[in-house]
Amino acid sequence: MAKKGLKSYSIRIDEQLLHKLHVVSAYEGRSANNQIVMLIRDAVEAFEAKHGKIELEAQKGP
Repeated sequence: MAKKGLKSYSIRIDEQLLHKLHVVSAYEGRSANNQIVMLIRDAVEAFEAKHGKIELEAQKGP
C-alpha cells in the first residue's frame, strides 16, 4: 500500500542509463527510487532559487 500523499510515476529510460543509475544509487546508499526523488528535489530547489517559489493551487478532497 502506498503512503498517503505519494504518487506513482512511471518513466521510460535507456537500459544503460538505468544500470548506471543503479550503480550511483548503490554508491550513495540509496534505492534507485530514492535517488531519483533526491535528484528531482534538487532540480526543483535549483529552479525555485533562480525563478522564485512555485506556488501550487490548494488541492481538494481528503
